[in-house]
Amino acid sequence: MITTVKKLVVALFAAAVVALPVQAAVPQAAAAAQSVSGKSDIIVYVDGKKVAFSQAPVQKKGTTLVPMRPVFSALKAQVIWEQQTKTIIASKGRTTITLRVGSSTAVINGKNVKLSTPAEVIGGSAMVPLRFISEAFGADISWNAKNRTITIESLEYQYEAERDNEANTEAASPAKPAAKPLTSTELVELNDDKVVMIMTDYGQGSGVVIGDHWILTNYHVMEGATEGEVLLNNGSHLTIQGVAVHHEQSDLAVIRTKEPIGIEPVKLGSWGSARKGDRVYAIGSPLGMRNTVSEGLISNIVILDNGIRYLQISAPIDHGSSGGGLFNEYGELIGITSSGIDDTVADLNFAVTIEYYHLLLEEELEEAKKKPASIAFLPSKLPATLKNASTEEIAELLNEQYSEIMTTQGYADLEKWNVTRDAEGWLVISTVMDPAFYMIYGDKASNELRLWALNLGAELKRMLPDEKIQFLVYYEQIFNAKPRGFETSEVTQTQSGNWQVRYPIIDMQILERLHIKVRD
Repeated sequence: MITTVKKLVVALFAAAVVALPVQAAVPQAAAAAQSVSGKSDIIVYVDGKKVAFSQAPVQKKGTTLVPMRPVFSALKAQVIWEQQTKTIIASKGRTTITLRVGSSTAVINGKNVKLSTPAEVIGGSAMVPLRFISEAFGADISWNAKNRTITIESLEYQYEAERDNEANTEAASPAKPAAKPLTSTELVELNDDKVVMIMTDYGQGSGVVIGDHWILTNYHVMEGATEGEVLLNNGSHLTIQGVAVHHEQSDLAVIRTKEPIGIEPVKLGSWGSARKGDRVYAIGSPLGMRNTVSEGLISNIVILDNGIRYLQISAPIDHGSSGGGLFNEYGELIGITSSGIDDTVADLNFAVTIEYYHLLLEEELEEAKKKPASIAFLPSKLPATLKNASTEEIAELLNEQYSEIMTTQGYADLEKWNVTRDAEGWLVISTVMDPAFYMIYGDKASNELRLWALNLGAELKRMLPDEKIQFLVYYEQIFNAKPRGFETSEVTQTQSGNWQVRYPIIDMQILERLHIKVRD
């Protein structure tokens, strides 16, 4: 059974705010429908099922527009229609899309994206550009001009098809003698040396040897790094040349070492053979404890993060385990340990299935091996300096790169980025956190918010070394009556007669060193 975890998260959150006012639905009796050119008999299939539309799809300037609710439902995305601003907000996994009717710009996870054709209301239905929506959620989309048919396959559907194909292939193959499960000691003897510790100038993680120069790990282990080394079980240190191939969405990367590793690679298994309840073993370096072994079960097979499939495991892992190996009882690598949920006794840990390496990186790696000299560390998403940047340019960059904070409690969205210079010459940077996240998870996530701010502070110090900087993250909320229990300066009356509560959650000052306060 495959569980889509994001649905559970959304359902729980909805239960917490069910008593709050909600936005109105899309009006069915909207203003007179716009005249439509290019109306068509287009048929749309999502994951093999025909989608029924109350308003027929429309083609404009080569773009197909379809009613929003049926297509988002078929793609298993949550959708909200904000009537007042005529804004569509859709989310699936960690991807959130925002479109405004009539606007040629959409927003994906806080980043602006140009649209060739904007969303619009036709016949009382909010119509959205189908290709843009599908690809934003990682789906494949194809057009059959002869049959006037559009076919969309979500990532979940593609991988289910791959698994079924693999199962059919195995069933058609001649029977092989059943493999014998290894004891835990035999499994560790087979694979312990094939799992390594990775140390970079950005952090510490783990990796698995898949070739004489090649190590498979998590993308986030290498993100932001500019140099690093690999530590082997025998005490050897190897220099990392760079990242050969990577896929950010599935959180996988293959790095190359300058020196030969000299260790036999792991045997790659298949996630298709993994079943809920199977015994598994994790080997990695949690908290720097090199090549720690833990044992557990596959607790579930779940879909997270825009359709990415994970093995949920009870084997304990921790910070530093990222990029480590998850092995089945036969000593085969079936996943890369990548994340977990803190503050629980349930051992909710996750490994990216090895199938993503086979499907997304294996062929690309063979091409990279032909040009080893070109392999380098991932390019920085931030500029070397912001010395001559305007306050508007700084605000735009921060909004693009820091629009959300990833925590074990979920994502905290940041908006309303503003950069000003005050009378004392300080550069004051401010933003506003999603109030719902802060009210529900602020206390549990406070240490993670602190670490996030310290990392951002280090980057700001690097890019603006001569500036005095104050960085503020605010809680901000509007009420129809004056709230009690706040400082006088934290509550102000608006021109409309409502009351605004605003106070800093994070207050960081960046001078020759950093100082930070976090309000729980």
